Amino acid sequence: MPKKKIRIEELEKESAEPDFWNDNQAAAILMQELEGLRSELSLLSNLETEIDEIADFLEVFSETESSSEAEGKEIESRIGEIAEKLDALEFKTLFAGEYDNSSAILTIMSGAGGVDAQDWSEMLLRMYLRFAEKNGFRASLIDEARGAEAGIKSATLEISGAYAYGNLKSEAGVHRLVRLSPFNSDNLRQTSFASVEVLPVIAEIAEVQIDPSDLRVDVYRSSGAGGQSVNTTDSAVRLTHLPTGIVVTCQNERSQLQNKEQAMKILKAKLHKLYLEKQEAEKRKLRGVTKAAEWGSQIRSYVLHPYKMVKDHRTKHETAQAEEVLAGDLTGFMESYLKHIQK
Repeated sequence: MPKKKIRIEELEKESAEPDFWNDNQAAAILMQELEGLRSELSLLSNLETEIDEIADFLEVFSETESSSEAEGKEIESRIGEIAEKLDALEFKTLFAGEYDNSSAILTIMSGAGGVDAQDWSEMLLRMYLRFAEKNGFRASLIDEARGAEAGIKSATLEISGAYAYGNLKSEAGVHRLVRLSPFNSDNLRQTSFASVEVLPVIAEIAEVQIDPSDLRVDVYRSSGAGGQSVNTTDSAVRLTHLPTGIVVTCQNERSQLQNKEQAMKILKAKLHKLYLEKQEAEKRKLRGVTKAAEWGSQIRSYVLHPYKMVKDHRTKHETAQAEEVLAGDLTGFMESYLKHIQK
């Protein structure tokens, strides 16, 4: 708590500076951190008060022979509520990564499996949108490429809120679906793949300096559902970072300027990830480690036929409640992953 109070004071002082909002993106990230710290401090303070009150009540209760059964049940209920709050706080202690407190940029890309894979990608998109809704995160669709027949070829989301990246970093990798295909007349069993990339939204990235001459900026008309949803101006933006070949698109904001700002945010995050991967590759080389990196490997299987099961191949965490998982109930998988990487 003392460390949180010091950090709150630092952020409050910084936010009071006249030029604080000159960089809207950086300011929003710091305000998100400040809001999260205030919320945690308030929760900790309230818990301390509740625990002290129960301790005092228990002392009186144990000395009173005439205490009623109702009073005993009230104590049990209050202790149960405190235990749930402490469990939630204990879960937060698993967020030990440098950027775990950040918002996240999540990109879904369909893989092998044709139309089934595109439909699977859209199922994953719905899963993450429901996860965000259930856990109080704000999700906004930055870019989407629809499949010709069904589903999506790719989609990019920004999921905003304290510890969004800490939660969602467990999702990076290849997701495999096994089910009876709704897209063939024989209703055969089909295996489909989709990959998920998760990046933290970072205010300042010291390792990433983008030279404007290294960027190619293309503008084009946003695609839409048709009718009133169609954008009749060239507001969509495609950024190509020439030295690395990284391409980023954004088309869901209202203006070309907003789309460019969003695209730059994603590009910085992707370049930072590339920098970290190069650093890790160099470390493996120095250590003499020759096995392939885990990025891009199959991390989780979702089986809907002939039985129902979702299993994480890294942590061995599994559940038969496949529908609940696809409806956004991912906490068990996220917690097991955070414990796994701490070990």
